[in-house]
Amino acid sequence: MKDHVDFVVAQWAQAMPSVDASSMEVFGRMARLQKHLERRRCAVLEQYGFKEGEFDVMATLRRSGAPYQLTPTELYNSLLITSGAMTNRLSRLKEAGMVEQIHDPADKRSYKVALTAAGLAAIEKAVFSHTDLQNQFLAPLRIEEREALARMLKLMLAKLPEDVDPIP
Repeated sequence: MKDHVDFVVAQWAQAMPSVDASSMEVFGRMARLQKHLERRRCAVLEQYGFKEGEFDVMATLRRSGAPYQLTPTELYNSLLITSGAMTNRLSRLKEAGMVEQIHDPADKRSYKVALTAAGLAAIEKAVFSHTDLQNQFLAPLRIEEREALARMLKLMLAKLPEDVDPIP
């Protein structure tokens, strides 16, 4: 079974035989899978009124546990995005009635972002659809292969000094 990546690697072998393009067999396929997944994920999340970045914010709030509240700083550190990007996402979600700001009575400058009832209902439905889609992509793999792939990807990420978990 040949795929597009085999074609690209073969072209490189012909055009520049001295280049070891074998890494493209992994990263080319990862990139293509990500593009397919992203396109389908956008379509799934659109059903719930989310863009991908907004879904990430909502999912982070939901997985934080009741009462589903985090500070903007906790959110952007968790999602590895800038504070400006977080502000834009929160503004859109607030306008849509998915999140609200809960001000700290002791410090009026400080607040937490919380899921609204509508936001909680929407994110829970979206998470089921999101994970179903990911499981469809993994369906060709046996459970042992999924576990091995997860371990290998974790090992690769662990070797990157910039991939540090911001949450203790």
